[in-house]
Amino acid sequence: MPEATMPDDGPSLRASVEAILLVADEPVEEVTLAQVLERPRHEISDVLEMLSDEYSARGRGFELRHVAGGWRFYTRPECAAVVERFVLDGQQAKLTQAALETLAVVAYKQPVSRARVSAVRGVNCDGVMRTLTTRGLVEEAGADQESGAMLYRTTSYFLERLGLSSLDDLPPLAPYLPDADAVDDQQESVR
Repeated sequence: MPEATMPDDGPSLRASVEAILLVADEPVEEVTLAQVLERPRHEISDVLEMLSDEYSARGRGFELRHVAGGWRFYTRPECAAVVERFVLDGQQAKLTQAALETLAVVAYKQPVSRARVSAVRGVNCDGVMRTLTTRGLVEEAGADQESGAMLYRTTSYFLERLGLSSLDDLPPLAPYLPDADAVDDQQESVR
């Protein structure tokens, strides 16, 4: 594929796409790149696929992935430990078990109220919801028409951090749920 150049003999299309993606702090949609670079979307799509394939074939320390509706550079999974050591420098920025559980409830039940999340978890989750909102993983999604309670959903940042294109990519819960017989046995042992 010949290297397309930008108008006015500027950088190549490939270089232009790489430069934009390098400074982007969130996934960039193909249509946005096409508009900014004044090129047809199919050309942008071809360049993105070519770059992604090339980075993978060369075993670079990064990869170009399509996530959350756009394209973004990511560290290769095999380099994660090195990057984590560099970024964290011994500090831990992990979510607590309570935050992970709350985030899972929101992800699978969204849009959902704090009260519903608390009911599912069996404990008050107000503080955890504030933490998840502050970290940009959860956001307000309007109010429930019946109760007036604020509803919450996961953000595109949540999808990005998990490397998902959409919520449809979440793993199914069914394999982790007990079968009906186990639930019946447990209920009878409580009586």
